[in-house]
Amino acid sequence: MKLSEFDYDLPDKLIAQFPAQKREDSRLLVLDRNNKKIEHRHFYDIVEYLGENDVLVLNNTRVIPARIYATKITGAHIEIFLLKEIKKDYWEVLLRPAKRIKSGDIMTVSPELSVEAIEKYDGGKALVKLNYKGDFFEILDRVGKIPLPPYIERKMTNEELDRLDYERYQTVYAEDKGSVAAPTAGLHFTKEILDKLRDKGVQVCFVTLNVGLGTFKPVTVENIEDHKMDNEVFSINEDTAKIITEAMRQKKRIVAVGTTTTRTLETTFQKYGEIKAVKDSSEMFIYPGYKFKVVDALITNFHLPKSTLIMLVSALAGKDNIFNAYKEAIEKKYRFYSYGDCMFIK
Repeated sequence: MKLSEFDYDLPDKLIAQFPAQKREDSRLLVLDRNNKKIEHRHFYDIVEYLGENDVLVLNNTRVIPARIYATKITGAHIEIFLLKEIKKDYWEVLLRPAKRIKSGDIMTVSPELSVEAIEKYDGGKALVKLNYKGDFFEILDRVGKIPLPPYIERKMTNEELDRLDYERYQTVYAEDKGSVAAPTAGLHFTKEILDKLRDKGVQVCFVTLNVGLGTFKPVTVENIEDHKMDNEVFSINEDTAKIITEAMRQKKRIVAVGTTTTRTLETTFQKYGEIKAVKDSSEMFIYPGYKFKVVDALITNFHLPKSTLIMLVSALAGKDNIFNAYKEAIEKKYRFYSYGDCMFIK
């Protein structure tokens, strides 16, 4: 299967630079993958499509303000992007410009936080040690910035925009700190919508996958089967495992919110033959031809061309169905990517 098969043209003006005024006002394209029917709604209408025969599974990871700025003793300015915690106070990071840093260098972020380079890797990556006084995540909330994707290209920034991103590039149910990107399909949910779904008998449960840059790693090989996914850590608790296991026994519909939730569930079933309480990691790459074992329906945003994410949704709905839906979404001027609109594949 060739990478070029997953390409499409998107006008730049359809790349959402800001979130919708209200989360639930995002547009919703509903795709029935069996009869190929497409409906155009708003996200608050999702309540109409789910009921007591459904289990809704969401990723409750929390985005950290992973982009921090530091200064070397020489005065050189360094951008540090936190990728993942290796062990307490030791993180894998991206450094920019990496060539200015060598092992042993100390970079000062604030009076309460400094960063020591321990070991440099290829591609600007490094292992660093964090030195601080107090609670690290409280400090990070003060000194860090939410790491928006590169296709959000605003000409200016200010404190008001920073506050907007701090609130809106985060799901309302986010709990587990550790992601460097939001599970964007969940950005449309409000507590009111979740309450309405529960009132209708929908079972709502959570998994955690801390989203790393690997989710957005570009595919650079023409034969997509040669692509390797980065490793991302996930966990499923006892309650969620029991809910999903019983739902599958009763043949209820499992509705995943986002590709990260989908990969968590499918990885677990592939490794263990069941959904169980577990902490593990996933390098699963889902592309057309894959047979889903757990997920029956998916709420997801519109994804970049040639990305592993558009390949995943093509595996679930069929590539022709997805590209026809994307063509219609472009014609009707849906907003794309992280802050954009979404679709429900049922």
